[in-house]
Amino acid sequence: MSEGDSIGESVHGKSSVVYRFFTRLGQIYQSWLDKSTPYTAVRWVVTLGLSFIYMIRVYLLQGWYIVTYALGIYHLNLFIAFLSPKVDPSLMEDSDDGPSLPTKQNEEFRPFIRRLPEFKFWHSATKGILVAMVCTFFEAFNVPVFWPILVMYFIMLFCITMKRQIKHMVKYRYIPFTHGKRKYKGKEDMGKTFAS
Repeated sequence: MSEGDSIGESVHGKSSVVYRFFTRLGQIYQSWLDKSTPYTAVRWVVTLGLSFIYMIRVYLLQGWYIVTYALGIYHLNLFIAFLSPKVDPSLMEDSDDGPSLPTKQNEEFRPFIRRLPEFKFWHSATKGILVAMVCTFFEAFNVPVFWPILVMYFIMLFCITMKRQIKHMVKYRYIPFTHGKRKYKGKEDMGKTFAS
């Protein structure tokens, strides 16, 4: 392999300007993602705002229903992965190796670990909205279709998928949402404190 054969290197062994530009662009993007990590509510508000802008754009243009349908299916897929445990208890039922969700009150507590973490869910959902928004600028993606059929099919698909997911949650007794850390009460202090 010669000196200039590796990716991103020029003939003289130094990295090319294009490679350095995209590397730096990736670093800046990752830095912004890292800074946004603790601001969960702000991130989701921005994503909901983008989806609202997208819906207004589709409504005003009266088209791109296939793109919107594909975006809805993609978001449904992400949401199901967000609700699902990382290790599927139905697969762990047959084998005894590996962790499983507790099924009785006296079993050891194991926290719910998602297949798709919240941050990746947000990041993928936002990228999906942005890709769909870009697609609305190209007439090639504006396939003529009777949109009420797509809406009805999406509603049916959503109901069937969520019914199956809820049955799975009930059968294996896990709840994907928690509202804060569980607080345990210790012994009540019967004595009065001394004031000095």
